[in-house]
Amino acid sequence: MLLKHYYIEKIAHSSYILAGTKSCAVIDPSRDVDLYLEEARKLGVEITHILETHLHADFVSGHVELAHRTGADIFMPQAGNCAFDHVPVSEGDVLEVDAIRLEVMETPGHSPESACYVVRDTSRGEGPLGVFTGDTLFVGDVGRPDLFPNRAEELADKLYHSLHEKLLTLPDHCEVYPAHGAGSLCGRTLSAKRRSTIGYERRYNQPLQIEDKGEFIRSLTSDMPPAPDHFSRCNEINRAGPALLSELPKLEALDPSQFKERMQDPGVIVVDVRNYDAFGSQHIRGAWHVAINGNFPTFAGWVLPPDREILLVAEGYEGAKQANLWARRVGLDRITGYLEGGMLAWAVAGQPTASVRQLSAEDLHEMVQGESLSSFVLVDARSALEYENMHIEGAVNIPAPDLRTRFQELEPDTPTVLICSSGHRASLGASILKQHGFQEVYNVAGGMTGYNAAGYSPKCSVCANPHVSHAFTDVLETRG
Repeated sequence: MLLKHYYIEKIAHSSYILAGTKSCAVIDPSRDVDLYLEEARKLGVEITHILETHLHADFVSGHVELAHRTGADIFMPQAGNCAFDHVPVSEGDVLEVDAIRLEVMETPGHSPESACYVVRDTSRGEGPLGVFTGDTLFVGDVGRPDLFPNRAEELADKLYHSLHEKLLTLPDHCEVYPAHGAGSLCGRTLSAKRRSTIGYERRYNQPLQIEDKGEFIRSLTSDMPPAPDHFSRCNEINRAGPALLSELPKLEALDPSQFKERMQDPGVIVVDVRNYDAFGSQHIRGAWHVAINGNFPTFAGWVLPPDREILLVAEGYEGAKQANLWARRVGLDRITGYLEGGMLAWAVAGQPTASVRQLSAEDLHEMVQGESLSSFVLVDARSALEYENMHIEGAVNIPAPDLRTRFQELEPDTPTVLICSSGHRASLGASILKQHGFQEVYNVAGGMTGYNAAGYSPKCSVCANPHVSHAFTDVLETRG
């Protein structure tokens, strides 16, 4: 038996190949499936099984794509009521991949249909050696049960039983193979460690230390990170069966005149994926800004309207290609073109541009110290947790995605300064305000991280932690 682990940064997604001597299974595949096909060829095995632990909410899965390209069967929890061709599985079902046995364990809680697959290698022994836990059990955390409206307490109750009456009955040596790691919004305090054992989690996983069921339910139904918009959308896409990649629009290079003509259509939006300093220098009026070197998939999936055609402004074709790949991973399938030659070509063609002035930490400090905040408004675009941990006195907390509606709480004629952890989310927020007629908008380059480094404020422990959810911080987003 051979286990191969694949990890996708930004969305912190883990998937696996479990290979025998002739055949293999792919567990919780990514939508772009070439890596599994290439690995199967290298190993000299055939992909015969595609296993899904549940209907993923934070990304579009590759189950249909991989089945189309290999002919393998998709095995999906029966409770998912899926519309695509699949083999429904339920408690006690057994799948065989050469000498490997995979036993289905129904574990509702994170989602109503969640299941785990217990692995036994019969060529070595009969005992369980590992378990694919999906989003039921992570390293250091458990799956959040609050993603389904009005069902949080019900699902938290089921999760308690799934964990204590099923998963924790496995032996301590049994390895844990989760579907996500640190940075995922499918939990709250996931560890940066990507694999574990039942014994280690039994001893150190914080939610598992809560023996009282009522307290367990309360802990998982309060103070959870916000759920991005695309979570419910991806869940339904995965249930219906995602479109094949070959059926999606091709990425077309558009010169400035073609680009301008296309963007006149009210069903089209422009998304600028360059770094925030480049966007601030000059950008197309009305463009959204979601930086590709930030947590692009999370925030693009969160804020961009999925029913609109998208045109990209990027640093060349490769930048546009990467943005298209990430967008498809979160169900944004309508990217049709990019600006050939980028903003240089746009400017040379004499087209109008807008800008967002970038402030240094020193600039902001002088403004805060030397002027009354009544002369401008400082918007802290981080999460409520970050804001509560540490913020500049007088700042108003409106998380960047919420500015889509909460811009109405601000005055468009008042100079508005936005700050986040490093500048990415604040720049997204600035682009939203510009769309709504705000003229004098500023982004603090370096964000609270730079402000702290300059000695103007205490350190925000949330911002400084590289292993928290992307909704909490973007300090190390560039690592993706």
